[in-house]
Amino acid sequence: MINFITGGIAKDTRGQIRFVNDFDMSLVKRFYIIKNVDLTLVRGWRAHRIEQRWFYLLSGSFVIDIVKIDNWETAAADLSVERLVLKTDENQVLHLSTGYATAFQALEENSELLVFSDYGIENAPKDDYTYPLDYFINRK
Repeated sequence: MINFITGGIAKDTRGQIRFVNDFDMSLVKRFYIIKNVDLTLVRGWRAHRIEQRWFYLLSGSFVIDIVKIDNWETAAADLSVERLVLKTDENQVLHLSTGYATAFQALEENSELLVFSDYGIENAPKDDYTYPLDYFINRK
């Protein structure tokens, strides 16, 4: 399941506070920040069979390509790729339930994407499915 949790911005004379109050973080075990070296790099395809993830844009914008994996032993190369663009001013958390592969590309310099996971780092080697960048032929 792919869904968005919408937040908001509170502004006053001191500045602003961005928030996503409806994001229940009780399942989160760790987080990391993705910052690509340049605008041409595409980071992907990495899939997780049991880990779910939440994405929040700290700055800039990213395109995220998403594929629902059909077969964990041999995923079909022609699976449908859903493309989303995440922008800072939309102030949303993107939630991906288990079973998806993702690929990311920054659209602006210094873009940073905060990623939350519901499993600790010790689980990462057991739930890491990586595909070549050109594996899913429907990527735009």
